Amino acid sequence: MTFNEKTSVADTELGSPRDSIEEQEVFKKTTDGVSFRNVGWFKACIIMVKVLFATGVLSLPSALYSLGAVGGSISIVAWGAFNTYSFVILGNFRKKYPHCHSIADMAEVAGGWFAKEVTGIVFLIGYVLVTGSGIIGVSTGLNALSHHAACTVWWSLIAAIVIVATASVRKLQHVGWLTYAGFISIYAAVLIVVIGVTTRDRPAAAPQTGPYELGYLAINNPGFAAGMVASSTIFVSSAGTSAFIPVMAEMRNPKDYKKSLYLCMGLVTASYLAFSLVVYRWCGQWVASPSLGSAGQTIKMVSYGVALLGLVISATIYLHIAAKYIFVRILGNTRHLQSNTLVHWATWMSCTIVLGAISFILAEAIPIFNYLVALVGSVCFAPLAMSLPGLLWLFSNSHYRKGTFTQKIIYMLHWGMVLLGVFFLVGATYGVIIEIIDAYATGTIGSAFSCADNSNSS
Repeated sequence: MTFNEKTSVADTELGSPRDSIEEQEVFKKTTDGVSFRNVGWFKACIIMVKVLFATGVLSLPSALYSLGAVGGSISIVAWGAFNTYSFVILGNFRKKYPHCHSIADMAEVAGGWFAKEVTGIVFLIGYVLVTGSGIIGVSTGLNALSHHAACTVWWSLIAAIVIVATASVRKLQHVGWLTYAGFISIYAAVLIVVIGVTTRDRPAAAPQTGPYELGYLAINNPGFAAGMVASSTIFVSSAGTSAFIPVMAEMRNPKDYKKSLYLCMGLVTASYLAFSLVVYRWCGQWVASPSLGSAGQTIKMVSYGVALLGLVISATIYLHIAAKYIFVRILGNTRHLQSNTLVHWATWMSCTIVLGAISFILAEAIPIFNYLVALVGSVCFAPLAMSLPGLLWLFSNSHYRKGTFTQKIIYMLHWGMVLLGVFFLVGATYGVIIEIIDAYATGTIGSAFSCADNSNSS
């Protein structure tokens, strides 16, 4: 029996399409066990904002240096709009197939078990890598606040332990309360840096005496490798929309997802544009990575002190969503999914601890923040946020292929989304690898598991 046939049977038996949709939801509304469906649309919006607004915003000014102010600004707005549309496709698809808890479940509907497993692996790799970038961000902040009082590996380990502990909270509803504080934290830190860079006569990292070159350009030509890294960095800053699907699964009313989405993406895109342009205009080529260190040591310490909670919460959400994916895959068809049993707790804690450990190892293997973020964009989010939404739209709207001329054009444009994802998967990954090799060759990256100060505070 196909899924659509199951849906028809369910409609008949339950007597109401609404009842049928509720029956197909991953998490059922219950008073007996663990009730996951308690997230309202505004809290969902805040969680979505926090998924995007942290590691992404800290890497954007460096990307603008590669592309120039005009090129970078166009890229930020264009990728923001593109990623918004991609999730509109994903959200509409989940409304049609409400049993989907993750993008891997959607891939199964369109392409079978093999597509599901491949997509699930890519999804996990992406969110483990992004969690790793969060660990780097927290370790950088601890180095800045302590003037590198301990080996960076130890700071990273402490960061990983804290992130695993907070990610082990089972419900997004409860993690959602942390996101309010996390959002305020990172937003305030960003504003401190924006104000800080504008009060200096010259960038903190530039020569403090004599002439210097700011490196501010409207249009820049960085070459293929650097350009692809910059484009991938900007793309990934708002491409975490595959994480929004598990958020939908825990919403009280998943139909409200568009209100959450549009408010989230509007706020994030406007903030990205304003922050990155101001920092790049005042720092040019001397911008720090992560960018919280761009206004000098004092402002760096203040901004990291304020941002530390936000950096932890961002990594917490990435790890929580990745762990929840495995948790649902393991226990999805058992009574343990929503029951407070030993199996329930042992499975959940194992998911967060194992994935957190892998994130820590990857963060220490690729300890440069920008490169890790760009690698996530090229290897994982290009297929997840470009190609797969395009394929899901084609699956749902196959009749456009033989429709009117306008429908045929729209059909071909969605094939363009698929091909764009393939291009970024190959081209941007090549660019990131070349940049990482150059970084090792020039000493920018010393070695894996290095004790070196990643905040330049010592």
